[in-house]
This record gives sequence, structure tokens and C-alpha cells, in this order.
Amino acid sequence: MTKKNPARAAATSPPPEGPRIVSSAHLVSPRSNEMSEFEFGLIVAGNAFHRWITHCMSAAGLKDLTPLDVLVLHHVTHRARDKKLSDICFIMNVEDTHLINYSLKKLQNLGVVVSSKTGKEVTYASTDLGRQHVDRYREIRESCLINALNADDALNRDIGDLARLLRLLSGIYDQAARSAASF
Repeated sequence: MTKKNPARAAATSPPPEGPRIVSSAHLVSPRSNEMSEFEFGLIVAGNAFHRWITHCMSAAGLKDLTPLDVLVLHHVTHRARDKKLSDICFIMNVEDTHLINYSLKKLQNLGVVVSSKTGKEVTYASTDLGRQHVDRYREIRESCLINALNADDALNRDIGDLARLLRLLSGIYDQAARSAASF
């Protein structure tokens, strides 16, 4: 007997009939009420993701970090290459460089990130301690999240499709933000 994966079943089940679950009914558009439903899902998923990454990093030994701090540490550790502030902001799609800079300072004070200067250029990298925490985070992620997901090939394809859709929609939101800024 084949065991059904509950995450896969939820991802492939037809949309429920009846009212959509939205956070702001006054914003629902007759041209795409699904977009309001998506935005509510994004809010809920974003908050759950932020809660998850802070708890996971706390379990890995770094307590009292904000979600942005955790993401900055992961990005600085990514591919073991030094990163400039502007590159971190660009990749993370964060306009306010002071937010990233604040996280970098906090991570430096914890001894998990180090900065170096060549001429006027400052770059950031993970320390051995930072990499140890990230490695422990990965172990906990595998144990708590990946094992619970229990993804098969079909669900992994769906997750990949969703990731591509989210990147597409982030571009549309960025363009809409630029348009709104011109009003």
C-alpha cells in the first residue's frame, strides 16, 4: 500500500469552492481574486518561515537573532566567498543597506562574521564559528524540516515550480513598487 504524502496532497488538491481566504477583503480584485488569496498565503508562510529560521538558528546555538540576521549569516556563508554590503543587499533584494549593515555588525560582535578591507572596499565572510553554527543549522533543518516534508520527486518538482513562480512574482511586485513610487 502506498502511503500518501500530506504535503503533496495539499499541493495538488483542487481549490475549495466558496469564499477565498484573504487578509484584506477590500483589496480583492474581480480580475484576480487569487492574487489576494496568494498574498494572504505569502503573509502566513513568510511569518512561519521567519519563526522557523530563528528557532532553528537558536537550536544551532545562536540565540536572539532576527530573521534578517539569520538570512545575512547564511548569505555571507554561501559559497565561502567574501561578500560586499552592496552585493548582499542586491541578492537579498533589500533596498535599505543600513538594515543589512546593522545585521553584519551584530554578527561581527557575535564572532560569526568578520570584515576585511582592501582599499575602500569592505567585504564580509563567515568565521569558523559562523560556519559551525551554519553547519549545525543544516543538520537541524534536515532533521526537523526536510524529514517532515518527506518529499517525493513530484512534490520536489512542485516546490521548484513554486520557487520559479515566486521569483517571477517578486519581479512583478518590484515593478509595481517602482510604478507606485512615481505617483
